[in-house]
Amino acid sequence: MTENGKDNISRRKFLRETAWGASIAAVGAAVGASVTRKAKADMLWQIDPHKCIQCGNCATFCVLEESAVKCVHAYAMCGYCNICTGYLEPEPYALDTGAENQLCPTGAIKRTFIEDPYYEYTIDEPLCIGCAKCVKGCGAFGNGSLFLQVRHDRCVNCNECSIAVACPSGAFVRVDAHQPYLLKGANDEE
Repeated sequence: MTENGKDNISRRKFLRETAWGASIAAVGAAVGASVTRKAKADMLWQIDPHKCIQCGNCATFCVLEESAVKCVHAYAMCGYCNICTGYLEPEPYALDTGAENQLCPTGAIKRTFIEDPYYEYTIDEPLCIGCAKCVKGCGAFGNGSLFLQVRHDRCVNCNECSIAVACPSGAFVRVDAHQPYLLKGANDEE
């Protein structure tokens, strides 16, 4: 064969082997992706409310623009207090709903009068940024009925959660998808 003929054969051989290698790599990637998807579906990220130290990293380290971590309220534990330390600043100007008196920077906690001296506190999740200021206040001076949880309808369940990496207390853990929430209750032992 001519020199050009040899070049054509080696090019053909090179292209054939490259195509074969690429198809093997594609099959391997597909198998790896399906195994990862299955493992991802079996385990989810969650916050252990007993390990959480309310550091504020949930609000800033999530890969989403709006954190998948939200404050939740264990109503069975709540005292429905007039002076809620998860709602009000430590030394409020007044015991009212004025923004200057609220601990939450976004106004995500709503206070509703029930009867004297009781108030109900609810979380407006779209406003919650997961900063944990209310959780810290509730835990320091209250009964700890406010705590953080990962909302799985928002979380993309990253293989390596950036919040988990930044969490100084190791509160971010993988949990079984069949029981995706680590709840806090009145009978919990801390």
